[in-house]
Amino acid sequence: MRIATWNVNSVGARLPRLLDWLQTREPDVVALQETKTNEAGFPTAEVTALGYEVMHVGDGRWNGVAILSRVGLEPVSRQLPGMTEPRYAVADCGGLRTISVYVPNGRAVDDPHYAYKLDWFDALRRTLDDQDPAQPLVIMGDFNVARTDADVWDTRVFEGSTHVTPPERAALESLIDWGLDDVPARPGKNDRPYTYWDYRAGRFHKDQGMRIDYVLLSPSVTVQDAYVDRDARKGTGPSDHAPVVVDVTLP
Repeated sequence: MRIATWNVNSVGARLPRLLDWLQTREPDVVALQETKTNEAGFPTAEVTALGYEVMHVGDGRWNGVAILSRVGLEPVSRQLPGMTEPRYAVADCGGLRTISVYVPNGRAVDDPHYAYKLDWFDALRRTLDDQDPAQPLVIMGDFNVARTDADVWDTRVFEGSTHVTPPERAALESLIDWGLDDVPARPGKNDRPYTYWDYRAGRFHKDQGMRIDYVLLSPSVTVQDAYVDRDARKGTGPSDHAPVVVDVTLP
């Protein structure tokens, strides 16, 4: 099975690229984030025509998540308990419980959204209390956290900002400590598997990026290969994120 996660930064703006990517990479299960559309605006017909079932949660603003599957899709949850924004979707896809997440950005460490981000992580971690880490499960998406200093191109640039603070990293680590593996992906360039590059200042071409998109996988699922699909970040009008693609074998 091929699984993938991608923050598309507006499914409407990126639709031709998404459809081409689905046809050329042929993932079986996809988690999308930042769709920036409501239920009616999601291109369900176009995606379904490629053989995918669709689960989308969105309100038309800057968030929105989706799960696409061509191995069956049974919706499980459309809302993270205690949270109202459409940033969380859960579905069973071909024997794999799939969770698509778009963790809040946090804005700045002195902003109320930073505390909200940590609360959101806590709510996500609590959902795992009802799960069994021995069962096939994946949480994948845009976590808006660089797990280590090696996951940012220059730590000095991020001093005093979100995405790298100890509480954020601890929140991400709590998911892994529960019993999930942070899947290492082959980088698309150089030696660090960055998944996000700011549109400004030529960051992408300089490979001045961050690793903030993750595939957290149950150890019962065997990883055959994993890579950052940097080619999907190239060209005209790309998302500022690249997909992470993982080939797995279920137990």
